Amino acid sequence: MSSQAKHPTLLIPGPIEVTDEVSQSMATFAQSHVGQPFVNTFGEALSMLRQLFQTKNPNSQPFAIAGSGTLGWDLAAANLVEPGEEVLVLHTGYFADSFADCFTTYGAKPTQLKAKIGGRPQLPEIEEALKSKKYKAVTVTHVDTSTGVLSQIQPLSDLIQKVSPDTLLIVDGVCSVGGEELHFDDMRVDFALTATQKAIGCPPGLSISMASEKAMNVFKSRKSPPGSYYASFKNWTPIMQNYEAKKPSYFATPPTQLVHALHTALTQLLQKPIADRVAQHQKISKKVKSVVTDLGLKQLATSPDNAANTMTAIYLPEGMTPPEILPKLMDRGVVFAGGLHKEIATKYIRFGHMGVSAMDESRGEIDKAIEALKEGLAEVQKAKGQ
Repeated sequence: MSSQAKHPTLLIPGPIEVTDEVSQSMATFAQSHVGQPFVNTFGEALSMLRQLFQTKNPNSQPFAIAGSGTLGWDLAAANLVEPGEEVLVLHTGYFADSFADCFTTYGAKPTQLKAKIGGRPQLPEIEEALKSKKYKAVTVTHVDTSTGVLSQIQPLSDLIQKVSPDTLLIVDGVCSVGGEELHFDDMRVDFALTATQKAIGCPPGLSISMASEKAMNVFKSRKSPPGSYYASFKNWTPIMQNYEAKKPSYFATPPTQLVHALHTALTQLLQKPIADRVAQHQKISKKVKSVVTDLGLKQLATSPDNAANTMTAIYLPEGMTPPEILPKLMDRGVVFAGGLHKEIATKYIRFGHMGVSAMDESRGEIDKAIEALKEGLAEVQKAKGQ
């Protein structure tokens, strides 16, 4: 039995359900952010992030900073790209538009390479773009939560190494880290950003990222200072390094209770190999997508290769809208999300299946959601006389 108050099961693409242990960690007693007990906890959490991202390079730099996943965009744009430099933004949905806007805010020049809704830019067109001009960085949304589209990181990295090896590979892994395959070292990622409230399985409030040795060297060789104060590597790197070395340090106050929750979530997450965790998310994803197909529904993702394993974006039957179906799911104790992509927001819903809901099948949350979806659709269709 859960110690948490009874509540509808949260199955949106983040925030997600958390374990009782993580929830209880948020209720830890007040601590000094520079006291040794907290410093030890934070330091261990930063070291565990290295395991989560699968980097063994001691010169890779983890960051855990109070903020949402969006802060990761600012970290990348303020520190790794200078005003006037070109960035190639691979577009698979809503979040590429926002990342491009972030780069523009800092004076960079983003070029978006867009795919049709449900698809992703293909390697030949990416190669053509990389050969057309010098790009400081390429960004890719690993899982775009507006479309449920999964981008393949390894082939993209291989292409960049072949065509433009000085270009940085920046991965928006907000809805992928902890649920999709992302091997920081092997895939030669230069900067990956995520957040606590997705597949890591922690409440929202911490921006999590990892910078490669190459990325940190690019930062150190900047001709201009970072365009942000709060998001500056100059201010945060010594803080993170000190904490990981179990030394008190201060720039801005970390959310102490949330860091405890992150420590607990990472401890639980790393009890199994990352590969096993990815495989379990793939198993649950196949189960969900099989049901979607059996119900005669279509996904936004145009092919299985494009489909995320941490969530599924589902087109509703013709004439049905999210405000008609979502309350029916809530009545059955399940919370899904409505559409987010502005061009088709009224036509689809989103089912998040990551973290503990996917990893611990004994909780029954995925099966409960599937039944709720079947019954809810039938109820709406009956009411509409379909």
